Amino acid sequence: MLDQGYPADRIDTGTAHSARVYDYILGGKDHYAVDREAGDAMCREWPALPVHMRANRKFMHRAARYLAQEEGIGQFLDIGTGLPTSPNLHEVVQGIRPDARAVYVDNDPIVLTHARTLLTGSAEGRTAYVDADMRDPEAIIGSAEFQELLDLRKPVGLMIIGILHFMLPPEDHSLVRRLLEPLPAGSFVAMTIGTADFAPREVNRVADEYASRGMPMKLRTRAEAEAFFAGMDLVAPGLTQVHHWRPDADQEEVDDRDIAMYGAVARKTA
Repeated sequence: MLDQGYPADRIDTGTAHSARVYDYILGGKDHYAVDREAGDAMCREWPALPVHMRANRKFMHRAARYLAQEEGIGQFLDIGTGLPTSPNLHEVVQGIRPDARAVYVDNDPIVLTHARTLLTGSAEGRTAYVDADMRDPEAIIGSAEFQELLDLRKPVGLMIIGILHFMLPPEDHSLVRRLLEPLPAGSFVAMTIGTADFAPREVNRVADEYASRGMPMKLRTRAEAEAFFAGMDLVAPGLTQVHHWRPDADQEEVDDRDIAMYGAVARKTA
């Protein structure tokens, strides 16, 4: 594990972190014993959790590919990057547009250290990494990396994947609006939003496990999820469980009860 470049009090290896738990459940190697213990406990409560997390990741791939290929988006802002798991956002979009740019944001110094080490863009494109929290949109927008890499005269693809359930009311809608406000009309947002609509007993037990480790979350109904896209134009098929959003032809069959995430892509019109 790499941790150079940050003060010791910012490297917390004794408390589970959502990004490292996610990495562990997806089969990565950048986690600690406390993250493995948390992930194992969550999977005991809901054995479908790895299926759910893979589906969330694949939604990001498809949404990014759609934005780069179908909408011509060439610059992206990824909130809550998580530990690098190939293919990453910039790999997807630079495979379509080699000149695409991506700004990654996370507040875990271990995530950022790995990102800076492992995530490198194409020769034509660029990547940058911002040490910031979604709860402080102004720090993200005002960062030197954001200001240098993203041209706000052109549309931006805002990716909020697998993190919104950790943003609690009453600030949750404000945080999304404040990230969207500086982006020009014609920009897009891709979001995944945690829900207990399809397996309430199991998913709520997973949420309790997160909360017991200092990671409280808000699981949202379909109506609550749709409210985040108010005033924007949803891309067909609209808000769906993530595995139903423009699935690939060879996508594996997944039981709806195994997916606890809504997903959608929407265009900012003004």
